[in-house]
Amino acid sequence: MLVFPFAVPVQGTVGRSFVSVRKSFWKRGSPFLHLKRLYFTQTSEAMEKVQDVEEGEEQAGASGKVYVHYDHTLPSLYPRWTARESFRFMHDRPWQEVRDFYSNLVNGQSSLSVLFGNELVQEVTEVPECFGKAGEETAFKEDRVGRWARKTFKIVVSYHGTSFDGWQKQPGLNTVQGLIEKSLGAFVDEKKAKMLKEKHLPLEGCAVVAGRTDKGVTALRQICSFYTWREDVKPQDIKECIDSAAPGKLRVVSVSEVPREFHPNFTAKWRRYLYIFPLNDGEDEEVCGTVDDDKTLGCHDDHAGTRNGFHDNIVNGKVLEDLILCDGDDKDGTEIKRRKFDIARVDMFLRQLEGKILSYKMFARDTKASRNIGPPTECFMYHARAGLAHLRCMEERKVMCIELVANRFLRKMVRVLVATAIREAAAGAEEEVLVKLMDSTCRRATAPPAAPDGLCLVDVGYSDFNPRNCCLIVD
Repeated sequence: MLVFPFAVPVQGTVGRSFVSVRKSFWKRGSPFLHLKRLYFTQTSEAMEKVQDVEEGEEQAGASGKVYVHYDHTLPSLYPRWTARESFRFMHDRPWQEVRDFYSNLVNGQSSLSVLFGNELVQEVTEVPECFGKAGEETAFKEDRVGRWARKTFKIVVSYHGTSFDGWQKQPGLNTVQGLIEKSLGAFVDEKKAKMLKEKHLPLEGCAVVAGRTDKGVTALRQICSFYTWREDVKPQDIKECIDSAAPGKLRVVSVSEVPREFHPNFTAKWRRYLYIFPLNDGEDEEVCGTVDDDKTLGCHDDHAGTRNGFHDNIVNGKVLEDLILCDGDDKDGTEIKRRKFDIARVDMFLRQLEGKILSYKMFARDTKASRNIGPPTECFMYHARAGLAHLRCMEERKVMCIELVANRFLRKMVRVLVATAIREAAAGAEEEVLVKLMDSTCRRATAPPAAPDGLCLVDVGYSDFNPRNCCLIVD
């Protein structure tokens, strides 16, 4: 460690302050100049290593850097993928077909029942009964005065994630919140419009959302609210104004007036996410389908020459191309990592999370320090399942669908959970591996986030959760 003296006794400098003495050591020509350069060089190198290991996971697949592999202690039948290997496996997929399918859902040209091939019960998100019935609310309008006289609207929107830079409004970016609030500017009251004009701010409304989505994440029934003191605003006017903001990318499902107490985020009881993971050509149900016991985790003799449906070239007993070789874990370089995984095993991992209050801080990314410990990291998982489905766009594509329903989700939690479950399934980990990973002390124990293209916020619930309304029906 380098230590720099910032104040030393020097003859003739009685009247000089410690600050000026300190500056004299750093000016050009000082004998401490080389120490200054060495200090910043070592600091920069250390910061780069930390960023590469912990924050640079998503760029791991594109760069040629060598990353330190996390030393896992949980048992598994096969070696686990490194962060770079996991990134490549999750992102080297035909994501365009998933994007097109989500685009059709947003525009109302398709439905989730087409994906699962059955009658899907789509629950309509309604205002909780605790806020009063519609008749009571109408009768109460006549007596509302002052701040209680404002009108609150619940807006259900659907948007294509690839077309936006996420939900939250940010300067210079095309965000969903930015477009919606710009459209709502036509319905703000005179008092607020005057205040915005005096502050030289754009004429925009304020939209409160049930939960922010990242860039690339689609939403089918996102809930937001808007209030105004204008009496002439009608739900149909709001719908038409927002629909014209980005046709084909942003669509309003419904607009309704709700009681003032309604809050999209705080009054919500659960959120439902769906992740569609497309299988590459050649990955068939036999390889990535169901499993009966742990024996199917090994390499069967009748499939020794085929991995994930691809015929491998075997030279001197080494499998090429389709298998990821371990970089740094094995000195001889002969250790082979398994790339195929079983959907039933992923489903088995996820089922262990149901009905429990657990801390998902190891599966979160980019969270504030205040949300890294304690209750802010705890979530209750109502439903967690995985299953095989068929995506029918230009041609039929087999996909793995993961459905998660919880009272709340941390940032990037779903994408990390999906990638980690697939990695552990390929490694042949034990049944409660996801629960045990929550006791880790480093987030590198989990996999890098999966691609945002496959993630979709299906809906938000304000009544008690009903498992019969899920896409993957509970047995």
